[in-house]
Amino acid sequence: MDKPKRQPKVSFSQFLDKFPEVPLPITLAEEAHHAFSQKNDPLPALMIEQFILPIEGQPMDDYTEFVPCMRIPDTHDFHAIIYWRAMLMSYQYALATFSKKGELIDKRVIAGTFSQGETLTTSVATIEEDWTIYIVSGQKRLDQVKGFDPTQSTANQLELLPEGQIAEPH
Repeated sequence: MDKPKRQPKVSFSQFLDKFPEVPLPITLAEEAHHAFSQKNDPLPALMIEQFILPIEGQPMDDYTEFVPCMRIPDTHDFHAIIYWRAMLMSYQYALATFSKKGELIDKRVIAGTFSQGETLTTSVATIEEDWTIYIVSGQKRLDQVKGFDPTQSTANQLELLPEGQIAEPH
């Protein structure tokens, strides 16, 4: 009887190497992933299976794409990465934090664009040097020609805590 083939493993440090450190502040808007995809190598399927899919909480289909964007510098006790996920009518920037050993601490979608029926929601995030994350979201109906209605915009704030949690400030 043949032994089952063991999947090769990728180390967590090899995974992190796909996410270059980028100085803050930085703004993640709709088109930012293009710049990241030109500078950064794509994530191999094995890395996606091993490190991204377990934290995603939703299955990947043939049209799903992941782009490694960046790593937040000087986090010391944890690692903080941002990746972009493209699905049908949904494009998201996710911030994920990991312990030094590679265990997930926290994950949040912080920016992106997605469609809900007749409504298109777009969020832009700015990450400041002090790890404060400002998120502005706007909505528009798909049949609207002009931009977003400012009265329908919302602003949220998150912060990346020294232990790696992503929290709303008190």
